[in-house]
Amino acid sequence: MSYALLDAPRVAKAAKTSLDVLKGANETSEAHQRKTIMVERIAALAQAAAESPKNDGVTLTSEEFWLISLNW
Repeated sequence: MSYALLDAPRVAKAAKTSLDVLKGANETSEAHQRKTIMVERIAALAQAAAESPKNDGVTLTSEEFWLISLNW
């Protein structure tokens, strides 16, 4: 599995957009629920990293990046 250190504010913005799209979908499958939970987690971590004094960024796996990459 590959990892990348990314700009936290950009990740937070992309995750929020992805979350809005996921929540707006008329979908109730378990896979959709899992995606939504994962993106919520990414959004929360990225927002916390963006607000930290050091703002070092946030590390995502390739799978996590893929989930939000359409809104990058």
